[in-house]
Amino acid sequence: MSSTTASPGRQALSHPDFARYAYGRFAATLAWQMIDVVLGYQVWKLTHSKAALGTIGLAQFLPFVVLLLPGGQIADRFDRRLIITLAYGLELVAAIALLTFTLLGRTEAVALFFIAALLGVGRSFWAPAGQAMVPNLVPKDLLSGAISMNTLMFTIATITGPAVAGLTLIAGIDWSYGITVALLIVAMFMIVGVKPVRAKSTSEWRWTDFLGGFVFVWQKKPVLGAISLDLFAVLFGGVVALLPAYADEILHVDTIALGLMRAAPGVGAAIVAAWLGVRPIRQHAGTWMFGGVAIFGCCMITVGLSTSLWLTVAVLIVAGAGDMVSVFVRGMLVQLETPDAIRGRVSAVNSMFIGASNELGAFRAGMQAAWIGVVPSMIWGGICTLAVVASYLGLFPQLRKLDRFPDAVH
Repeated sequence: MSSTTASPGRQALSHPDFARYAYGRFAATLAWQMIDVVLGYQVWKLTHSKAALGTIGLAQFLPFVVLLLPGGQIADRFDRRLIITLAYGLELVAAIALLTFTLLGRTEAVALFFIAALLGVGRSFWAPAGQAMVPNLVPKDLLSGAISMNTLMFTIATITGPAVAGLTLIAGIDWSYGITVALLIVAMFMIVGVKPVRAKSTSEWRWTDFLGGFVFVWQKKPVLGAISLDLFAVLFGGVVALLPAYADEILHVDTIALGLMRAAPGVGAAIVAAWLGVRPIRQHAGTWMFGGVAIFGCCMITVGLSTSLWLTVAVLIVAGAGDMVSVFVRGMLVQLETPDAIRGRVSAVNSMFIGASNELGAFRAGMQAAWIGVVPSMIWGGICTLAVVASYLGLFPQLRKLDRFPDAVH
């Protein structure tokens, strides 16, 4: 297929620096997904505590949220490629620590919370730098294709990561962690090969610049609506942290089934991401955004009511598809509305919202499940997600009425 007829996603991959970045991020994402599954499984086996499952999310979130704004400022001042490489190195240290903990036969679950916190530290630096770097690696007309391809590879990793984790858990937790160590080494090697990327900023570094991302997002109401809608949707509706307990107590299934459930949202997301790579959303962006989040909320209610593994897997696939639509719209808005000079700080704010939804969502789900049970926690979360969608339709008319994406800002 010639370059003129290739999809925007494939054209983006023809740029070597973007390809190295995308493949490196793929390897790292595969490792993180495996760690997420195995760490949750390990904590559950050591404690059989739903609250402990939630606390793992909180342990990652606290250092992440504290260091994220400085991480965004650093991404706007230094080589973004180097920042990502060093952050991946910190994640590698955490993976080695998990492997060592397991090989030594340790059972003190509290040590796992400290290692989880180290993962949060690493993420606070690679998340804003990684999001901010994509527009620097491809021409402006291929940005939508780069975002779609980057998202597609991410979602493929979210599919295969949990599935590989479920399979390797049969051999042992140590095998799972050993593979993550190898993957993170590969990720570092790929990112080192990317050209140095610095933001186009010449102003003096002031402490007030830490708030620049918040100020910008607050002024751009469609961006504020998109990233905060996603925050509340996953904060209330996310059930991933509860799946180890759900698989054990509700469905009574093994680790293979747990891996399937963890991979299912990624299957739906990958299907939609592949479609968006060929036919990106160009009209009615706001409607697509709200529709995707509403579908996600309905699916969370259905998962809570399900007692069938295959129904749960099917519904989680649909949930992943709905979530991917909102992820694409949010990603396009953030990248196209933001000047490169502050893209790291804005990406830090975006990452903070995403991190709050994922890690605090896991903490919320775990604590609530310990209080009222797994199933009521899931159903309540889905209902709250739909309530958020309904309220945002009135609170953010600019997002609801958004049709086409804006041109890129430089």
